[in-house]
Amino acid sequence: MLLIDHENNNRGLTDTRDALQLAKEVGLDLVVVSKGDNDTPVAKLLDYGKLQYQQSKRQKQSTKVSLKEVKLRPNVGESDYKIRIDRALKWLAKGNSVKFLVRLRGREHQHRDRALELLNRVVEDLKESGKVQSFDRRTLTVVLSPA
Repeated sequence: MLLIDHENNNRGLTDTRDALQLAKEVGLDLVVVSKGDNDTPVAKLLDYGKLQYQQSKRQKQSTKVSLKEVKLRPNVGESDYKIRIDRALKWLAKGNSVKFLVRLRGREHQHRDRALELLNRVVEDLKESGKVQSFDRRTLTVVLSPA
């Protein structure tokens, strides 16, 4: 087999027993990196537990989904609404979840139905690119995840 030692030096063709002996002496594992061509595998001396840990850490980072938040008011203007919907579409396309939150102040609490209509409109406008994860009428929040 072709052997690469722990300092990334190419040792060339080495017998498997010699490679295992060298791994024991150094205190590392002998890992087959690739099968190679013409039945000549390529092996490397490294800490296999550390390798697995780094791979799982990289995998968790790549699959991390973030939650983006959009705050609205019940009397939001049409242009502001469109800007927020476009931004949410971009976030959903990237694989992020989006949380829409309607804030009420003062007398706006008397018109909760307008806030619910606004959230229903958001869900309707984004139904092609996102699916509803949760819809909370009490706190006036909607969480959409990518479709």
